[in-house]
Amino acid sequence: MGKKEKVKKVKIGKLAKREARYGYIFIAPWLIGAVLFLIKPLIESFQFSLADIRMTPFGRRITFVGYENYTQIWLEDKDFPFMLAAYFLETLMSVPIIVVFALIIAMLLNGKIKFKGTFRLIFFLPVIIVSGPVMLMLTGQGAATISSINIQAIYNTLAIYMPNYLASAIADVFGNMIMILWYSGVQILIFLSALQKIDSSLYEAAKIDGGSGWECFWKITLPLIKPMVLLNAVYTVIFISNNENNSIINIIQSAMFAGNKGYGYASAMAWMYSLAETLIIGIVALVMLTRKDAYDKQVRKFRKEMRKEQRAIKRARRKGMRYAARVNKKLNKALKAAEPAEANKQR
Repeated sequence: MGKKEKVKKVKIGKLAKREARYGYIFIAPWLIGAVLFLIKPLIESFQFSLADIRMTPFGRRITFVGYENYTQIWLEDKDFPFMLAAYFLETLMSVPIIVVFALIIAMLLNGKIKFKGTFRLIFFLPVIIVSGPVMLMLTGQGAATISSINIQAIYNTLAIYMPNYLASAIADVFGNMIMILWYSGVQILIFLSALQKIDSSLYEAAKIDGGSGWECFWKITLPLIKPMVLLNAVYTVIFISNNENNSIINIIQSAMFAGNKGYGYASAMAWMYSLAETLIIGIVALVMLTRKDAYDKQVRKFRKEMRKEQRAIKRARRKGMRYAARVNKKLNKALKAAEPAEANKQR
């Protein structure tokens, strides 16, 4: 009776911890590869951007110059800052177009239509075949672009209502529209796999309650595939930024072997380009994560109630342990008080 009874603790969030552990196991190969093959080159690249690197007959000569390469790019380079700004605007406008187009095609392919496999192959085939030298050859021949006359007409129309730099960026998006839509195969497959995982009973229940197709899309489909929308947006930004037709990458490669610039200058350009790409990804993630819909509100409410319930369980457990301790203490006092009376009876 004097010993305290052990209260079995209930492990809260055990399933979530196990799922997180499985997730870390799946990404472990990528983490190992990043540590071995990515972090060291990144550090060396940043060190190169702070130095003047020249190739001599005796090897590589490195002279530390601080932030001189960065200031030289912004103050003396005539092309790179403007091309970086144009890339920023063009990417911000291209990403929504590609993601929306991929979502529309995925929803059409997810419907009850014939030859689904053939249509999937048609949309994904350009991603496999038309890449690298083949894509460069086609774009060089003008196969993946709109005619310059039409682009100029679009630019002239837009320049009436907006600044020239913005009209030029939008016209460039229209000029590359064929290539942009050509490379949406991966996004279509990602959306299609997400749509196929949605339980059809949700749509049936919504239709019974009088919900239209438009309401089902905004209140069921879009909230459930929202993580895939963010994934596709980030993937699209990375794909556009590292595409073989990207003129900024060509400028960086040219600066690498230029006599008056070299590896240090090119490394500084690459780091500025990477920062611009990271900023775009941050903007996309901020827009997606801060926009709360009905589903997000329900999830937040559910998590809040779960945390409240967990705190109540912990409080009840602590109160129960204190109550058990008080009862044991009273029983011990009663037993000690009864011992002299029991001894007198025996005498």
